[in-house]
Amino acid sequence: MNRRLGALLLLMATQASAEIPEAERRSGYHDMGASVQAMQDDDMANPAMLWVLDGEKLWAQRQGAAGRSCADCHGEPSRMTGVAVRYPAFSESASRPISLDQRINQCRTEQQKAPAFDYESRELLSLSALVAMQSREHKIAPPDDPRLRTFLEAGAATFNRRQGQLNLSCAQCHEDNRGKRLAGATIPQAHPTGYPIYRLEWQSLGSLQRRLRNCLIGMRAEPYAYGAPDYVALELYLMKRAAGMPFEAPGVRP
Repeated sequence: MNRRLGALLLLMATQASAEIPEAERRSGYHDMGASVQAMQDDDMANPAMLWVLDGEKLWAQRQGAAGRSCADCHGEPSRMTGVAVRYPAFSESASRPISLDQRINQCRTEQQKAPAFDYESRELLSLSALVAMQSREHKIAPPDDPRLRTFLEAGAATFNRRQGQLNLSCAQCHEDNRGKRLAGATIPQAHPTGYPIYRLEWQSLGSLQRRLRNCLIGMRAEPYAYGAPDYVALELYLMKRAAGMPFEAPGVRP
């Protein structure tokens, strides 16, 4: 670790976190170079659209013992407009909030009578990207549901809790040191405005939970298993924190 990077990490570990004023919130899109922004803006250049196309095929396929497709219940994908900006949402059957990926799998197991897709699988990401795309330019609007309160508080606690060998919290990077440089990259505000997202680093589409897992590993903390309630609570808090911001999925990031 070079001296400059070590000094910034030390600064992060000693500062107290402070929430970002609403007027100062910005998507990570605005921290990217013009070429990557252009890639996201043009559906003919955005590599995430390959997953969206796969999602359109899956949407129409009848699957499982029930022999039903997503379209049989929901109609055209455009009927999903405004859905992604409201997740995670409370699930009666699970008695807790679930992510959009988990809702897709819930439909698959309960309605189609088919096995759930694996987390980060091509199939699950494709359907998630298709649904998310229908809410482009809609404002993030997490549900105002009192049943979510304790989970929201748990997500906020995780965001602000120091953890890992570096003794860092999410807030110390993405609130206190937002806009600064770390290892040559601008530290974003960590708003979930573009997920699922195509990262050039991954050369693939990935979920918000994959990105959160990367952060935990970077902090040298133990990551949760995909689908863990801890991730969903953190997603819920991040969506609440970004309420009112435009949704831009599927996004592209470096």
